[in-house]
Amino acid sequence: MNYRNLDAVRYIVKEATSLDIMYAYEDLVFPEHGAFLIQFDDTNPKTLFCFFHSDCNTDDKKKIYSQLLKISSENNFTLKNKGMFNLEEKNGEIEIRFQ
Repeated sequence: MNYRNLDAVRYIVKEATSLDIMYAYEDLVFPEHGAFLIQFDDTNPKTLFCFFHSDCNTDDKKKIYSQLLKISSENNFTLKNKGMFNLEEKNGEIEIRFQ
């Protein structure tokens, strides 16, 4: 398993959005409010993927992504917008669907 720098992602998210990390599981990091999530790239520890919830307002998405991109770059990380996601409950479990 590759090293995943959760502390760096926590810092980037906090500086860019003032949000804390609500939950981290395997390669996914969920900030508060669920407007977006960050995924680690296991092929490059300095690359992060960003997905926005499908319900996220377009203007908010642009503003959040711009700030995340700025802070990521300042901390020598590459951030890539990878699209959208939805959360669905199925049989008592949460399923993430990437679009």
